[in-house]
Amino acid sequence: MVAPAERPPREADRDRPVQPKRILIADDDAAIRGTLVELLRGEGYETLEAKSGSEVLRIVPVEEPDLLLIDLRMPDQDGIQILKRLSAQDINVGNVILMTAYGTSSTTIEAMHLGAYDYITKPFDVDRVLFTIRRYFERQQLAQELVRTKQEGKMLSERIVGNTAQMQEVYKMIGQVAASDANVLIIGETGAGKESVAEMLHEYSSHSKGPLVKVNLTALPATLMESELFGHEKGSFTGADRQRIGRFEMAHKGTVFLDEIGDMGLPLQAKLLRVLQERDFERVGSSQSIKVDVRVVAATNKDLRGEVEAGRFREDLYHRLAVITIHVPPLRERKDDIPLLVEHFLQKHRFSDASPPARMSEEALQRLIQYDWPGNVRELEHTVERAVVLARGGVITADHLAMEVDREIAIIDLNQQLTNGKTLTDVLATTEARYIQRALLRSDGNRHAAAKLLGIDIATLEKKLAEHGLDGRS
Repeated sequence: MVAPAERPPREADRDRPVQPKRILIADDDAAIRGTLVELLRGEGYETLEAKSGSEVLRIVPVEEPDLLLIDLRMPDQDGIQILKRLSAQDINVGNVILMTAYGTSSTTIEAMHLGAYDYITKPFDVDRVLFTIRRYFERQQLAQELVRTKQEGKMLSERIVGNTAQMQEVYKMIGQVAASDANVLIIGETGAGKESVAEMLHEYSSHSKGPLVKVNLTALPATLMESELFGHEKGSFTGADRQRIGRFEMAHKGTVFLDEIGDMGLPLQAKLLRVLQERDFERVGSSQSIKVDVRVVAATNKDLRGEVEAGRFREDLYHRLAVITIHVPPLRERKDDIPLLVEHFLQKHRFSDASPPARMSEEALQRLIQYDWPGNVRELEHTVERAVVLARGGVITADHLAMEVDREIAIIDLNQQLTNGKTLTDVLATTEARYIQRALLRSDGNRHAAAKLLGIDIATLEKKLAEHGLDGRS
């Protein structure tokens, strides 16, 4: 039965859907249906009711509700059968939230693998019910915004995705300076999206019809950096068996992007300064001057002012490069963008060309939001791409996330436990229960396989399932 609906603060009123969403409530218990109907209508949703699985199968194709709340165990057909039959009719089941008294049962796990969005456990917590429903519609809105943004051409780069105030400032700066020929210095941590900003600057500049030539200075040995940038003549040094055109020459009439400019040595900084001042240079081993028309965009993850003060970077070069500076915020400072980024990467990295995008479970998404992302957007993309492969294009659970995320979350969870005054016994019990749940997930709810993963016999596993109130039926 739903807990008494003591109304939360009317903050929820601000989140009421502009267009009422229709939710189908399927449960053989009339009291539960009635309570949920009252609760959801009070929040501005329209409701439909079904008291059996057969009614669900009849109503859904006709009424096409926006969301389905389905009891996992009904007399005529259980939630698994309903999911399978809807899928067989080519009806998307990603809008199904299951209602169950057994949150960790193998049946619930199977339902998630079949594509259900999430589950809520009985007896219900009103706030949790409303949160799960609102979160579903927020995720749907994010997906729609992503599609609309792409269709309208507002997504200027594959990696630059975000609606936060910090990213709006970045977009504003790009819009203001892209058409200028002024040099730009992009500052930000590794993986934050500096290269994508450079791509956007080039795309919307007067040099956009010319090439964008990228140079990762960190990847170049110091002995080859000058030759790579400015080219060389045949015989100019040992191993120079032919003439080579440098990156600046390749970028004529376009843009050269110097990534991690802070790694350039002082001797080469002097030659770069001359190129910025005079717009000409000589290849290594040649005295012939070559004129170039290029825009220079540089990027760094270092504090170049600090490098100047330490004598490792020329002050005159710094001022030449930093005519305009753009700061790209780290992902940990714009966590509200993570759901949109995740949706973008799920669309981008599909399990196969013919596959629909995978879906991220609510628990997995919350773990991604809590993580601090030292590798920024690049690390998030790799994590999502890996999870899609592990989930084989289905529902991504917390179990599919990279271990770096799990370790970070474990630290956060421990800090929360200590803050809440939990004893060592409490923490160990919680950890053991989670470990058993993880083993059940990895074994698709098969107790024998889970026991093998845990290194215990089946009798011990059954005892621990009972101790922790877990349902481990296969």
